[in-house]
Amino acid sequence: MLIDKYYAKVQELFDTIMDTQKENILKASSLIFNTIQKGGAVHIYDTGHIINNELIHRAGGLVLMKQLKYTFNVENPVRQRENAKAKKISQEGVGKYILAKSNVEAGDVLIIGSVSGKNDITVEMALSARSMGVSVISITSLDYSSKISSEHSSGKRLFEVSDIVIDNCAPLGDAMISVEGINTNICPASGLAAAFIMWAITADLIDKMVKAGIKPSVYRSQNLTDGDVYNKNAEESYNSTGF
Repeated sequence: MLIDKYYAKVQELFDTIMDTQKENILKASSLIFNTIQKGGAVHIYDTGHIINNELIHRAGGLVLMKQLKYTFNVENPVRQRENAKAKKISQEGVGKYILAKSNVEAGDVLIIGSVSGKNDITVEMALSARSMGVSVISITSLDYSSKISSEHSSGKRLFEVSDIVIDNCAPLGDAMISVEGINTNICPASGLAAAFIMWAITADLIDKMVKAGIKPSVYRSQNLTDGDVYNKNAEESYNSTGF
């Protein structure tokens, strides 16, 4: 049954991450720990489908994890033209602009998630952040990214422009399971892998903080009776201490 095959693949994925990426996960949590001790902030920019929603304002999650997001829409409604061609537009310059408009500062940490790591904005974001004195942690697939070309003019992919690289161990194309009669694989690896990696970083970071006598601000489920009040106090604590 495919459900059993999926379960086995997920177990294999998590085991592979722990066997091959634990050292980098610990390096990431150490970097973040040292950063917040010095008054730095932690920012998350994810081009995937999970980290931004999984880590932000989650019960049991750290208040200090802050999403970096942007909106940029162009509206120009005209009639459909017969010979209209799809446009491939370089987005270089956007990443640098985003950082310039953000609250990211030297000494901070920027966590970037991208399974392929080829997008021009993603690569530029990492390059620009590092030029500002910001440390970049990337979560990407080395197998996937190493087999495709970058869209950035430098020719670099995310794993080539990051301070710490954590391999999410997703296969080329992301999906893990082949199915007879379907000409593409199903069930992607990167979302679950990224969530697992980020919660592993969070767990070790909290471990380090507690052992150092630092009380982390942690969200509680807002569905509990005192959830809203507790979370308001946690956010006030974070705003006061930075952690």
